[in-house]
Amino acid sequence: MSGVRLAEPDPGWPAQFDATAAALRAVLGDTPGAIEHIGSTAVPGLCAKPVLDLMLGVDNLAAVEARTTALAALGYRYRPAYETELPERRYFVRDATGDMPRVHLHAVVRGGVLWRDHLAFRDALRADAALAQRYGELKRALAARHAADKAAYTEAKAPFIRAVLAAGRC
Repeated sequence: MSGVRLAEPDPGWPAQFDATAAALRAVLGDTPGAIEHIGSTAVPGLCAKPVLDLMLGVDNLAAVEARTTALAALGYRYRPAYETELPERRYFVRDATGDMPRVHLHAVVRGGVLWRDHLAFRDALRADAALAQRYGELKRALAARHAADKAAYTEAKAPFIRAVLAAGRC
């Protein structure tokens, strides 16, 4: 597994999301119903891996599967191996280019569980600075503990995320 490196909050992340989303819309046309900025780069003031996480909301996964060639033209690699873990998601990765960070594109059914949970967790962090601060502190501790293992880092964050969602803080 690759390592974990957190970056300090970057005020440029929202503009990078906007540019990335605009490029996706230009290629995908009306395929996506919505493109959302999710993950820690979507929360002002929160440390994050220097990766933009975008969630592409579609009516059905076949719509995005039919667009893998168009996404490849933008540099996105389809990663179907992850569908064994999350069969309700199609996952694409674009490496960092120039001044744009790496992008993880999560295509999910708009309104489905993954869609709702990602938005709910992001919105809870955006709405509660103390919660976001606690999450940032946890991320820093876990990044130090699991510096060489990104999967372990991600797994260790899951109880916090589940607790926020279960508490209805979203």
